[in-house]
Amino acid sequence: QVQLVESGGGLVQTGGSLRLSCVCSGDTFSNDGMGWFRQAPGKERVIVGYINWTGNTYYADSVRGRFTISRDNAKNTVYLQMNSLQPEDTAVYYCASRKLVGSVKPHEYDYWGQGTQVTVST
Repeated sequence: QVQLVESGGGLVQTGGSLRLSCVCSGDTFSNDGMGWFRQAPGKERVIVGYINWTGNTYYADSVRGRFTISRDNAKNTVYLQMNSLQPEDTAVYYCASRKLVGSVKPHEYDYWGQGTQVTVST
């Protein structure tokens, strides 16, 4: 059974940084495309970015240049480094997996983590 477990969320001041981690078990992680999504209260879940099995990445316009996605296949882990955080980045952050390449569409992912809260204070 595939499991994704996120960690690293918390409370940070505007302009600060956080690094989220997502550990995958029960799957051949190196063959997976891994996505990061976020969902603010009362809003839809939206793409933050993804990393393909090749290591190629995609970022939403709202985070490009501030956030970086990376992966360590030896540790079955994908990371989301978040810099220059703003209050509008406050949300629950989710990682998700699907075969080979990522997608911007949540419904195209097969597995999801439980989410981790990120709160950016003013």
